[in-house]
Parts: sequence; C-alpha cells; structure tokens
Amino acid sequence: MKSIKSIALLLFVALGFTACSDSFLDKNPDERILIDNETKVVKLLTSAYPTGNYQWIGELLSDNIIDNTAPHMPSKANLKQIESHYNFPMRDSWDEQLFKFEPASKATYNDWDSPGTLWSSYYNSIATVNHALQAIDQIAEKNKAIKATGADPNTGLTPTLRAAKAEAQILRAYCHFMLANIFTQGYLDASSNAQNVGVPYVTEVEDVVLKDYDRETVEKTYSKIQKDLEEALPNINDQLYTKPKWHFNLNAAHAFAARFYLYTRQWQKVVAHANAVLGVDPADSKRYTLNYSSFTKELSSLSDFAKVWQSPNEANNLMLLSTYSILSRRVFGYRFSCAGPAARDAFLYRSGNPLWSGYYIPAFSAASFNVASASSQDYGITTSKIGEEFEYSDKIAGIGYPHQILRPFTGNILLLERAEAKLMLGDYDGCAADLAAYWNNGIDSFDDEQKKNYVETNYLRRFTPEVLTSYYKGAMKDNDNLFDNWDFTSTNVSSDYVIPAEAVPYMNCINEFRRYETVLEGFRFFDNKRWGMVIKHVVGPSKQVYTLEGKDPRRAIEVPWESLSAGMVSSLKTTPSNNIVEQDNNSLIVK
Repeated sequence: MKSIKSIALLLFVALGFTACSDSFLDKNPDERILIDNETKVVKLLTSAYPTGNYQWIGELLSDNIIDNTAPHMPSKANLKQIESHYNFPMRDSWDEQLFKFEPASKATYNDWDSPGTLWSSYYNSIATVNHALQAIDQIAEKNKAIKATGADPNTGLTPTLRAAKAEAQILRAYCHFMLANIFTQGYLDASSNAQNVGVPYVTEVEDVVLKDYDRETVEKTYSKIQKDLEEALPNINDQLYTKPKWHFNLNAAHAFAARFYLYTRQWQKVVAHANAVLGVDPADSKRYTLNYSSFTKELSSLSDFAKVWQSPNEANNLMLLSTYSILSRRVFGYRFSCAGPAARDAFLYRSGNPLWSGYYIPAFSAASFNVASASSQDYGITTSKIGEEFEYSDKIAGIGYPHQILRPFTGNILLLERAEAKLMLGDYDGCAADLAAYWNNGIDSFDDEQKKNYVETNYLRRFTPEVLTSYYKGAMKDNDNLFDNWDFTSTNVSSDYVIPAEAVPYMNCINEFRRYETVLEGFRFFDNKRWGMVIKHVVGPSKQVYTLEGKDPRRAIEVPWESLSAGMVSSLKTTPSNNIVEQDNNSLIVK
C-alpha cells in the first residue's frame, strides 16, 4: 500500500491530560477547544506525547525472546543443563504471529501493546502537534498585524511561541522516526532507501473526513525527520516547562538527535550531540549515568525499585513518557518470554566474564534488582525497570488502566551510542574510554555498603582496556553477543557500513552492553535491524525455525490490518476504550 487515507480523523484534543502533572495518571476528558493564545498552545502540547508502547513489539521480534514451548536450555547457569519445554499459554494470539514474523492479523486497536495501538497513538500525537503548529502560525500572524509587544516583528513569534514550535516540531520528528523504525525496513543503503516504502509524513491538520497520504520512500521519510529535527533543536527552551523530564527538554532533544544520526550513520554529529549532554571528557559523563546508590536496602518490592528506575529525579533519565501497557504482565509466565539462552545473553547470566565473578549475574543487576524470576520454574525473567502503575476506573471492582513509564533517552544509552560513533570514526581510544565510563561510573556510584558487598569482595571488577583485547576479541561458546567478525553490516545493511577487524572487540562489547542496558525496553529489535543481524526464532515442540534475514521485507512490521482494510484508517482514540483490565496483584517481593 503506497498510500493511506486519513491517518487519524479530526482530533479531539485534551488540554488537561499531561504527563508532567503532579500525578502522571491525571487526565481530563477530551473536549473540542479553540487554541487562540500561547498559554493554550503550551497546554495543548502536554497532551501531544504518544501513549502507545513499543516495548513488547520490539522485544518479541528481537533475539531477546524465546518460545517456552520449544525445547531449550535453562536460563540460570546453576540449574541442571538439560533441554526442557513448558506448556504455557499465550497472552494474546497475535504474539505467535509476530514471533513468526507474520502480520498481526489477530491483533486489534483495542489490544494493549499491539501494532494498531502503537500506530494510532503516534499518529494521534502527530495530529495534535500539527494542530498546535497551525495555532502557532495563526497567533503569530495576529501578533505581526498588531505589532504585539515581545513578538519578533518579522515572524510574530514570542519566545514562548518559538519554544513551543520547537517542541512541536521535534515531537513530530520523533513520532515519525519511531513509526519508520517499526513499520518500515529502516535506514539501509541509498539505493534501498530510495525504493523501500516509508511511512506517511503528516504535516497538515486534517480538515476532511478522508484524506489521501502518500507513504513516499524511506529516504524521503528520513529527510523530513531530519528537517524537523534540525529546525527545532536551536529553539528548544527548558524554561517553557515546569517539569522538563516529561517533555522534549534540551538534553532529550540532543539525545534524540544523536540517536537519529547514529541510525543514519552520520557519526560526527552523533558525537557532537552526545557531547552537548555528557560533556567532552568521558569522566564528565558520571553526572548523567545511573546512580546505583539510589537503590537502597529499604526497597523491598519490584514496585519500589521501579519507582527509582523511572524517577524524574534520576539524572540518568533524560526524558520520560507515560504509556498504556501491560508489558510487565506479558514478560513472564506466558509462552513468549526472555528465558533460556536468550536470557543468558540479554542479562549476562553467565560466569567467566572478567568484569564480575562469584555468581552468574553482574552486581549491577543485584543492586538494582534488574533481574527477577517469577518462579523456580524457568519460564521467564522480568525486571523492575518495567514496573506497572495502575489507574483505577473502579476501585471496588478493581478495574482500570495499566500504565508503563518509558525511558526513551537515558545517559547510559547515550554514552554507548557515542562509543559506537567514536569507533566508526576510528577513535578506538575514545570508544574504549566511553565503554569504561559506562561500566566504571556504575561502580563509582555505589554507596559504602554496596561497595563492601560487591567491589571489596572482588565480585565486581573495573573495566580496563585488557578486557577488550581478551574477552571481547571474538566468538565464544554459549555467548551469542560475540562474533569473530561483523561482516553482516556491509552485507545486510550497506556496502559502506564496514566494521574493520580491529574494531570487532569494541563492537562485541558495545553489543553486549547495549543488550544488557536496554533488555525488555524494546530497543533490541532496532539494533538487530540497523546492524543487519539475522534473527532466528524456534517455535513449538517440533523446534520449527523461523529466520529473518538481513534485508528481509518482514523486518518492516505490516501496517495494522484495520488501516489497510478499505485503504483507510478508522477514527481512533489514543486510549483503547473497551479494554479495561483488572489490577494485577501478583507483585514480586525481593527476598
């Protein structure tokens, strides 16, 4: 389908629904409003952030998830190493479709975490942004006509309107960027980008019931993302926000720029924008990497730890998004989960790594409760990073809406993104310094008790250059994060994307650290795609193998079937209207 009609019909926008309110669950009913002053524009933009969640889709399509009904080795190294399989149910039937790299035809717009919910959420966000941008233009024209005090006589923009316009543009760029990475092949070589179908880049307010949109090409989609991004960035102003972590604040804007340029392989720009946040010296990055001393012994449940992971007071969190999701319920106790060899690779569940000893997980996981098994049975690993917040619609009945806080940009991830860009620029020492900072900053942030338990016992060891030249030098048995070469980038992505032999240890380390840092947060599939990794999923007791090759068109998730039927997209609300769920009381307690 090269064109789609009516991405989202005329949007009812909510001035009161803001993720940066005193409680991120606060919301008001939608209402048709007239945006005729800058105060209303600023309020409107608080309702523009997407509430769809990409994490489950990103994990399910990646190499982080296995089918528990297929025979596999256990996750934990201290369990008897024999193949087992479990007859666990699916949470949703479309989970199996996506796991087999098929269109999710059994999913609907009312299913939490589904492609349809994601698609509608991001395009509703874009529609709200375009409504705000139209209002900004109209107010600016009035300001010019009356020569309003404080407004630029040439543009009619006040400082507030200029900052609001920048926020709207960068949010529009981000939403299209996410849609492009999920529903297209992603950024490959120039020839492929000029031919592969992109997503509709919507820049106008819809004023008709049905409107045709050309999906254009990946090349045009990415060029429009870059245009919005680069126009917006100089005018981002944190003074516009009372709670900047829930908006595209300046640090988050630079982090988004760094990620966009990383995905499009503009390495110098990655470093420049990462430096704008982290500072030039890797030692300066400590202020934005995760502070493990925040995970105190007083914390006792997954929910307690989740509040620390997702806190706006944590400097590592550059931006937060409130989404509707049952992710924390999906990831364990069901057929598809992070278990077996995938869990070992993702959570570094193995001995022999020179960075820690004495147990089979790194001390960072123990300190932050990043790893939790729901049972002695090996049916999936969860993490306190993805703890759920529940909004009751009826407390007596115990029903309402589940929320998941996304951390789309963090200092830790940005540091690893800069390390990768430095490597591709041939700055091996700079790359090694950033990798060391990522690991050692965590150790340095431990409080005295944590240091006594983890560092002084030699359980956790500092990163040194020798780690790269020894442990990460090539492929290793039972560690799918390590490769003898990275030739698949040039074969499966672009002939210009060459990882030289001397860079292999660094790429292996980046791959291992990124996989661990982002596990169950949805980023792994994006890395699988942009690096051209072959993904193999083993399905069922018969161990049928489904393979996703480097440029396989199935790497682009099919546009939701409702959108394709009759060539149109239905009028949708961002929030699934008929999918109220019960509160999940099966919380895990730290023992």
